[in-house]
Amino acid sequence: MRPVSWQRIIWLLALWPLALLVIGCAAADTEQDAQGGEQAPFRIGVMESLTGPGETYGNVAVRAKQMALDEINAAGGIDGRLLEFVVEDSQCSAKEAVAAYRKLTDVDGVKIILGTSCSGAMLGVAPLAEADGVILFSGLASNPDIANAGDYIFRTQISDIEVGIGTGNLLWADGVRKLATITEATDYAEGVRRTTVAQFKKRGGEVVAQELYASDVTDFRTQLSKLLDAAPDALHLAPQSEFAAGVIIKQVRELGYQGPIYAETVSVGTTALEIAGDHATGMKAITADLHPDNAKAQEVLANFRARYDYITLPWHLGSAYDNVYIAAECLRQTGDDQDADGFRDCLYEITWSGAIGDNYSFDAQGEVVGLSRLVVEVLPVAERTPENRGYTVLGSPPTE
Repeated sequence: MRPVSWQRIIWLLALWPLALLVIGCAAADTEQDAQGGEQAPFRIGVMESLTGPGETYGNVAVRAKQMALDEINAAGGIDGRLLEFVVEDSQCSAKEAVAAYRKLTDVDGVKIILGTSCSGAMLGVAPLAEADGVILFSGLASNPDIANAGDYIFRTQISDIEVGIGTGNLLWADGVRKLATITEATDYAEGVRRTTVAQFKKRGGEVVAQELYASDVTDFRTQLSKLLDAAPDALHLAPQSEFAAGVIIKQVRELGYQGPIYAETVSVGTTALEIAGDHATGMKAITADLHPDNAKAQEVLANFRARYDYITLPWHLGSAYDNVYIAAECLRQTGDDQDADGFRDCLYEITWSGAIGDNYSFDAQGEVVGLSRLVVEVLPVAERTPENRGYTVLGSPPTE
């Protein structure tokens, strides 16, 4: 063996501090990445209905969220850290939402989930999220029962209790005394029907006929004929999908019904109105809408249209967009995408102004406070434009 020279030993000793420095820096970088350092993105889940009955607004929600994420990251991220989504399809189904939730939490390890689109999916997943201490933050789900889902469950969508009270009062104020209802057999649609009928009956109205339909039904004429045989003063429509809404409106008019139709947000979506055509003219709905004087709302709509070349259900779009910016602010405050408790506490304390309104917040049940719905009336096809979204705003729902 060749002997090591003294000169080589001195040279190696001289390099030893540098080697220790390199090893130390590498270890520090590894530890920093493991703890979510500057280069590690914040990762949160997104769970929307990309397929199924809620696909039109589920896809709008995901695209609005992606637009918000891209804006945040282009501006430097959240205190220098990028934001990253892990997206799963809840399919507007409690069963599929549970599978998506398990993937996000068990495989991807997320503790904060933005979603879901549909009330049934939200109610199916909420008990799991509450037990696991995982944030579930929806911009679209509106069933009244979500208010009691737990301490980690929040939404910017307005409860259907307000929809029902407003619709029941509107029906009575318009002189309706005998009502027929057709409702999709989902948690969202049933919530709208239940609260509407309760308020209508409270005012003295009578429900003379009612029909439920499954989400895979495409021909409603047999059920609609039964409703018309009861000679109602008006028809109330509560669908889960825009497609069903448009077809029902079209088919009931083709059966000869000329009376008033009352509905909710989904029924005045762009797809629903395109399918219904002029058959929807004059239909009234209680819906949330982006205020024309809200500069942020109009900016978001313009940017979305420029990017995706369409708009449907603009309030859903704006609500999903706001959710991302609210989430970014809470991540900035906690500095940790695994800190669901800190994120929850941030939501309880936050007051926000964005696309869907100014200075809104969340109450002790995670329900949004400071937003309200409006009464809209659908315009003739010739008068519908991208700017008016196919309807005119009549004002706030009657309170008596």
